[in-house]
Amino acid sequence: MATKIDKEACREAYNRVRDDGSAVIWVTFRYEGATIVPGEQGSEYQHFIQQCTDDVRLFAFVRFTTGDAMSKRSKFALITWIGENVSGLQRAKTGTDKSLVKEVVQNFAKEFVISDRKELEEDFIKSELKKAGGANYDAQTE
Repeated sequence: MATKIDKEACREAYNRVRDDGSAVIWVTFRYEGATIVPGEQGSEYQHFIQQCTDDVRLFAFVRFTTGDAMSKRSKFALITWIGENVSGLQRAKTGTDKSLVKEVVQNFAKEFVISDRKELEEDFIKSELKKAGGANYDAQTE
């Protein structure tokens, strides 16, 4: 059966994360049968990491505050998590299903495909977003 996505519900969750006035900084998109739907959401990045278990595949849209001494701004990451115990067929489908998620999640600074929990560390993700962000005025104070 072909995978579908609940665009309306997913778009609503996506917009909640994009809203700087919202406390929600992350949302997962998970499989419910053959349909991708919004999953958990929250205001603490560590709670997101807890969703990423070895037997799960999911997509996540996460807001990080980055910047330097001159400016702070929101940067967004699209994270595809594929747990180590996910079957080969499901791993392959996750890659093609991501295009459905990208129909909703269209604005992000960097995309990650992760299956090692160490790569989910907040400092690693922020460092990659900072590299993708361009100018780094902190270097002037070093």
